[in-house]
Amino acid sequence: MTKHTPLYNNHLALGAKMVPFAGWEMPLFYKTITYEHEAVRTKAGIFDLTHMGELRIFGKNCELELAQLTTNDPARLLPGRIQYSLLCRPNGGIIDDILAYRLEDEFFLVVNAANTTKDYEWIKSHLKGTAQVENLTDSKALIAIQGPESEKIVAKLEPAVLKLKYYSFLETNAFGPGTIISRTGYTGEDGFELYIPWEQAIKTWNSLEETARVKQVKLIPIGLGARDTLRLEMRYPLYGNDIDDETTPLEANLEWVVKFNHQFIGKESLLEQKRTGIKKCLVGFIVIDRGIPRQGYPIVYHEESVGMVTSGTFSPSLKKNIGMGYVSPSLAKPGTIVELLIREKKVRAEIIEGPFVSPKIKK
Repeated sequence: MTKHTPLYNNHLALGAKMVPFAGWEMPLFYKTITYEHEAVRTKAGIFDLTHMGELRIFGKNCELELAQLTTNDPARLLPGRIQYSLLCRPNGGIIDDILAYRLEDEFFLVVNAANTTKDYEWIKSHLKGTAQVENLTDSKALIAIQGPESEKIVAKLEPAVLKLKYYSFLETNAFGPGTIISRTGYTGEDGFELYIPWEQAIKTWNSLEETARVKQVKLIPIGLGARDTLRLEMRYPLYGNDIDDETTPLEANLEWVVKFNHQFIGKESLLEQKRTGIKKCLVGFIVIDRGIPRQGYPIVYHEESVGMVTSGTFSPSLKKNIGMGYVSPSLAKPGTIVELLIREKKVRAEIIEGPFVSPKIKK
């Protein structure tokens, strides 16, 4: 059965185009994807992200138990800090990419919507000591405010966020008991994510909109369509497109979140891959000719199929078509020209280094 977030009726009232996504009915866009994308880059956007999964890890030595499961080392995290990390299979394949929030005596994990049950069962089956995992997804709503004007809105309701650094969070009752506000996001812009009690979602959304009006900040509702174009301009990977069980962190350019100084599931396979070398590499590219790349389109070099597009779109910021995909490491050098097979037509694309658009994160 398709699930609805507590803000479902708000989206309908705003005229959202609703679509099924990871078992939920979610807004794809309200006006247009480009309009919403540009609003986040220049003003502020408000997102309903309640479909994301939240898990709680608690109990004696929970940091050591969690460290056995994640490529990054949560035992190094101080309370109030956040870590991007990966869950891997023994062969190094990525189960999911996650955020780990370090509270005083426990952890709060944010996982991808389509992987919530899978992640919960994986973690539960691998906890060996007194640590436990609890699925909080059905009790938590998630609202994000992203964009250069976002701080003005959130700080009016919770002034303590002014002191928050990137990838840090605070606990507050400003939006209901047990609220977590983090300086994180999936857009490359400064912004916040608010984890609030499910029953406080409508009140919180309305309070943020009203505060924006008082502060004379234009706050635009944003759907999943613009969320995807925003993250792709940053080259942030999307699970199910750019990373999955068949790819490893080394292949996906995510070795920076793999800490080999602790034991975790998949470590031996990844060390072996470091020794022998990877056979494919995730790259970003800008399309030279006309044509929008889409997931599954072949990448060709000298008449030979050398890989596959994993994500592609029209970039509203660059006014160019961009994408990501896997090729052999020998073709990953910036400036390499490859061809994409778009509807049986070969279209040239140039491999680039770094994000397509410079992030504007407040450090």
